[in-house]
Amino acid sequence: MSSTSNTSTHHTSTIGSIGAPSRRNTELALLVFAVVIPVFAYANVGLAMNDEVPAGLLSYGLGLGLLAGVGHLAVRKFAPYADPLLLPLATLLNGLGLVAIWRLDQSKRLSNYAEAAPRQLLYSAMGVALLAIVLIFLKDHRVLQRYTYISMAGALFLLLLPLVPGLGADVYGAKIWIKIPGLGTLQPGEFAKIALAVFFAGYLMVKRDALALASRRFMGLYLPRGRDLGPILVVWVMSILILIFETDLGTSLLFFGMFVIMLYVATERTSWIVFGLLMSAVGAVGVASFEPHIQTRVQAWLDPMREYTLSREGVQDGIVHSEQAMQALWAFGSGGTLGTGLGQGNSDLIGFAANSDFILATFGEELGLAGVMAILLLYGLIIERGIRTSLAARDPFGKLLAVGLSGAFGLQVFVVAGGVMGLIPLTGMTLPFVAYGGSSVIANWALIGILLRISDTARRPAPAPAPNPDAEMTQVVRP
Repeated sequence: MSSTSNTSTHHTSTIGSIGAPSRRNTELALLVFAVVIPVFAYANVGLAMNDEVPAGLLSYGLGLGLLAGVGHLAVRKFAPYADPLLLPLATLLNGLGLVAIWRLDQSKRLSNYAEAAPRQLLYSAMGVALLAIVLIFLKDHRVLQRYTYISMAGALFLLLLPLVPGLGADVYGAKIWIKIPGLGTLQPGEFAKIALAVFFAGYLMVKRDALALASRRFMGLYLPRGRDLGPILVVWVMSILILIFETDLGTSLLFFGMFVIMLYVATERTSWIVFGLLMSAVGAVGVASFEPHIQTRVQAWLDPMREYTLSREGVQDGIVHSEQAMQALWAFGSGGTLGTGLGQGNSDLIGFAANSDFILATFGEELGLAGVMAILLLYGLIIERGIRTSLAARDPFGKLLAVGLSGAFGLQVFVVAGGVMGLIPLTGMTLPFVAYGGSSVIANWALIGILLRISDTARRPAPAPAPNPDAEMTQVVRP
């Protein structure tokens, strides 16, 4: 009895990589809206102020579109699986900030000041270029872990630069600037926050187990061991020294707050947050008791109307009184729920800081409460995408770095918006992407670039397993 054998041969198959789609087309579609909305706002301002479409509308639209296109191409080429929302959100905020700065440039009451919008557009281009450089040369964010202590040294160097005689510049009481011939002033602290985030991520990744240990429990809180309090005490002292010598409340809060956030994420101990808040309060109150510049800011927060009156009366008591805090509150009040309309407010009365420290007041008056909530929502989305990137990261260093950068970004938005709205004393920092300032916009574009790199690594599909060299052709015999 014979049987016929039909043999068919096939190779063993490998499992293909299954992962999230790149979403680059989604990013491109969102970028179109991120460019069109500011262009529409630009036209709206021109029609409201001069009853005609601005002559520079086309050049502004092309310039912003070119920046968005360069950023998109860099992401598509060098970080194809990066988060699709980060770049459009940053572009939209940057574009709206340019519109608000240009609107203030057109004010006849600010004719003594040089136009800031063209320079801000140049700074934005430099920021997008830096984002592309980050994506091109930073192939893997884990490389930054090798430079943990170098980052700390670099951050300290940047923070100390404004104290160097002849190089530092005292601008309205804060010693946070350095003078660069031909370029004006630079704020090194904006770049120091990125270096500090790298240092904290690298340090806490190694020390988190020791910092998470608790020796006793008191009132529901785990108290850390005495020797583990060393790191937080060192950072606290450094933040206090910044507050004393540079009289910069904003950088001090940002510096210490970022460390406490990352410490909590690394150890999952609520006690660190409590200790951090208590130490921040003690340090701020202690410094404010003898530092006149901080005292003036606190007084302007507690009684802005008094400061406004004394400033208008020209009281000569050796203290610089500022009426800007009260003018900002009036701007928010006159804006109401829906605002007066773009180009139809009076926030330019705030003066030299209208396009920097107090630019949120312009949005509050001309777009109202609804517009301010929309701006804050955009910031909230950037922070949320950063936290999501942290959760998706596969390595502990990437998790801590993403949450540190997102936390620093969120803290900066809080201290600026809170100061302008009267929730906390004014800090003198600039609103990311929106306010006028080259250091801020360039540093924050670099921050977005690092978050894009971490998200690309986190969302990139796992490579398919290599075929087994021992797997030979198998024969399936069917009778």
